[in-house]
Order: sequence, then structure tokens, then C-alpha cells
Amino acid sequence: MKNIIYFLIVASSLLACKSKSHEETQAVSVNHRTIRKIDIHSHFRYSRKYLPVLHKKWNMRSVLVDVSIEDSIGIARSWQPYLTHSQAHPDLFFLCSSFIGVDIDSPNFRQRIIEQLSQEISSGAKMVKVWKNFGMVTKDSSGNYIQIDDARLQPIWDFLKGKGIAVMAHIGEPEQAWRLLDPDNPHFGYYKNNPQYHAFNIPDIPSYDSIIAARDRWIENNPDLKILCAHLGSMSHDVDMVADRLDNYPNMYVEPAARFGDLARQNPKKVGAFFAKYQDRIMFGTDFGNSNPEEAMTDAELEQEKEELDANYTLLWDYLSSTDTLEIRGQTTVGLGLPASILDKVYFQNSVNFLKLE
Repeated sequence: MKNIIYFLIVASSLLACKSKSHEETQAVSVNHRTIRKIDIHSHFRYSRKYLPVLHKKWNMRSVLVDVSIEDSIGIARSWQPYLTHSQAHPDLFFLCSSFIGVDIDSPNFRQRIIEQLSQEISSGAKMVKVWKNFGMVTKDSSGNYIQIDDARLQPIWDFLKGKGIAVMAHIGEPEQAWRLLDPDNPHFGYYKNNPQYHAFNIPDIPSYDSIIAARDRWIENNPDLKILCAHLGSMSHDVDMVADRLDNYPNMYVEPAARFGDLARQNPKKVGAFFAKYQDRIMFGTDFGNSNPEEAMTDAELEQEKEELDANYTLLWDYLSSTDTLEIRGQTTVGLGLPASILDKVYFQNSVNFLKLE
């Protein structure tokens, strides 16, 4: 679990962290303070004195997204720290619950999960996350990988529909996971350091296409369930693939957390046109988080962490709002120059509508 949480902050800081001079031409000069923001995908497990100040500087609130992971001693989660964190700062943080398919064959599996989610929704969860455990990690008692469209999960989706609760779905991984590692790919570092998810070397893991197909069937079979496909639906290498699903599934939405490097590899005019066409279906997400308790860090380490986080928010803002030349996770590109009307939807209004915040 610690390794996963550690990756979240490391991956965010690897966004390459630096834009070129702001003296370069910007399509529209939009002050970031004028646009309200919700980061719909964050993992700030540990409190920080600087976090409220930084969020207010960016006119932003964040959704703390729980992840359920099976480890050697059971199922590890971040729900309790997130709950404590959100209760201390209800003006800044929203909550997202999660569940996992471990023991799916147990007679009380569905009831146990529904009871857990019911309690956490009552405690403030606005959304429920399912992770790449479905399709890539967790198996049933017969030794089969549990796909997200497994019929044994249907009562859970029906429960969430009845509650009006949306699902955040991180199903699958970037296609790079099924390929020989390319040092020029923005995901090279992650799979080099997390070989357990490098499917290229684990033939037992189902193919990329089969996992994406199961995800698509699940969305199609649950048209009344609002589904936010995290990381651009694990199709971030090709916005045409994402567009095809958005056209086919009206209940599907996307957010680009930790996949801006993939967008930077594509033609910026094409990516900008994608944001313009689907401006009502895209939400701002980062995957930013932290990995250590505040008391375990020095003042210098905390200051560096704050500066890097602020720089990463700045980089993403510049990518979306300006036409500056930028480097994102080793990929050189230019900003999309989105107008204020689209920035307002992507950064704020779409999340408000999706989570029923107003």
C-alpha cells in the first residue's frame, strides 16, 4: 500500500514540472483565480498545514479518492484518514469511497459491500471508485480474473443507481503496459518501478482489448449509472478512442489525471478540438497526493513538496489555458489555449453537476 501511495505523489511530480517563459504568447489571458476548481481525483492521505492555503490560492476543492488494494495482510484502504481529513476541512474536501472484488464467491459478498458503501455514503461519500484490480489483479475462487462486467457485481451497481451515486472507474492501464517498455513513453518510469502491472511480462493478465471491452459492456449494460472513466478511460494515447466511447455511451464521462503526458504526445489542435467538442463531459483531475505524515518530514521537505505541488498545478493550468511551449513528463508540446467558458466547465461546473453538489 505504501508503494502505491508513494507512486501517486512521485508520478505527479514527474509531470516534468516546468513550463517555458510566460512571456510567450497566450491565446487568452485568464487569471487562474477567477475560475473555481474541483480536482476530482486526488490522494492527499496526510494533512498538511499548507494544503488549505494552497487550495484557497488556486480557488480549488479536491475529491479524496479512496483505493481498495489487497495486500499480504488484507485489504488496505485510505478511507479513515480521508474521512478525518475531510471532517477537519469540509470546505475543501469531498470523499470518494471504494470496494474490491476479493471473496466475490462468498455468499455474503454483495451484502457486505452494499452495507459498507451505504455507511460510507451516509458519512459523505459522493462517489465510489473501482480500480484496475478488476481485470488485472483479483481472481475468483476458480482462478479467473474478475472483470468489471461480471454479473456477480450487478446488485452493487443497482444499489448505487438507487442512491444516485456515480462510479469512478480506473479499469485497465495505458496500452504501454502490454508492450515492451519504451524509454520515451511517459509511463516508462511507472512500469519500470512497478513491474507487477507491466502486463507485457505477465502473460496471465488478460489483454488490453479484452479489459477495455469488458469495461465498455459494463457501461452499456448500466445506462442509468453515471460513470467517470479515470485517466481518460485508459485510452489516453488516442483521443479518438475516447471520443468514440463518449459518442456511444451518454452516461460516460472522463478525467485526465496522470495522463497529461499522453495528451502532450498528440497534436495539440486535435486535443483542443476534443476538449471543445466534449466540454460537458470532461473534468479536471490530477492524481496528486502525498505519501508521508507531516510529522515525519522536515520543514525543508514540506516546503519543497508544497513548491512542487504548486508548480504542477501551474503546469496543468498553463497546458489547458495558454498556448505556451511546455514539457509534460518528457513530452514537448504547446498549450491548448482553451477559452474561459470551457475552462469553467472542465475545472468546476462539470464536477458540480456530476457529483450533484449544487
